[in-house]
Amino acid sequence: MRPLCRVLLFFVLLALPSCVFITLPGVEPLAEKTVGGKGDDKILLIDISGIIKDGDTGSVLGMKSKPNLTARIREELDLAAADKKVKAVVLRIDTPGGSVTTSDVIAHEIERFKAKKKAPVVAQLMDLATSGGYYIAASADRIIAQPTSVTGSIGVIAFSVNASGLMEKIGVTNQTIKSGDLKDIGSPLRPMTEEDRRVLQSVINSMYDRFLDRIIAGRPDRFTRDELKAFSDGRILTAQQALELKLVDSIGYLDDAIEAAKKDAGIKEARVVTYSEPRSYKNNIYSKFGLAAGDEIPKGLLVNIDAGRLSDLGMQFMYIWMP
Repeated sequence: MRPLCRVLLFFVLLALPSCVFITLPGVEPLAEKTVGGKGDDKILLIDISGIIKDGDTGSVLGMKSKPNLTARIREELDLAAADKKVKAVVLRIDTPGGSVTTSDVIAHEIERFKAKKKAPVVAQLMDLATSGGYYIAASADRIIAQPTSVTGSIGVIAFSVNASGLMEKIGVTNQTIKSGDLKDIGSPLRPMTEEDRRVLQSVINSMYDRFLDRIIAGRPDRFTRDELKAFSDGRILTAQQALELKLVDSIGYLDDAIEAAKKDAGIKEARVVTYSEPRSYKNNIYSKFGLAAGDEIPKGLLVNIDAGRLSDLGMQFMYIWMP
């Protein structure tokens, strides 16, 4: 919102009748909510959905109303680690993937939690759990896929466009000044050279190797690196195909994941809880949770061409499947 608009809105609010009370959204501590089960022990359900990417979230009058994705997950895991009654965690994953770094940070936070809490983590793959979604799931102790899940798409992609032809048509000239030939590598303002492509491919290969390392570390003794690499060419997989390739441990529903978490934790009954905004409404394990990973990015819109912000067209390294 533009500064002038914020000021005008502020005075409009002041002019409202004194009997009207307005609560402006702001960042608040997460509150525990029970969405199923019973007993003293708890199973924490964490939602990872939408495009995995940190960034600015919605705001009113310039005030942020929600934490970013990694901050929310870190907060939830820290709360769970400090609560002796939380015996296991279930990750409800429904995402095509997203940023390489954000995916990696979330996976790291899960590993950090496991080392600190010594509690089992079960990943439940929902509609989509591809690329960065699977990268995160590989940090769990057990992976269960819905019968209709789509997963896989193991690999890295760098999205970029070349807008130099468009610029020429509208009379815009690239006047970039740089200290070296590769300083503007991946720029949308000029065509890509062979040297650009060689350097960028080396970066992609390094990130791809890290993806394979993550899977091998999270799922040891399932396959060799060569066997994993044979089907890690970006292809998507059904739940049954993923089971046959040992990328998942079983096929089932979210209830099955919760039961598996209780079994792994050595408990017979537990309340299923979430950490979310105090005023949000949730009444069962399928309720939408707080902030979806990609609320700030319209689903299906990967490149938003804005002539006023050519920097938005710059290269992005992604663990994502989005045809």
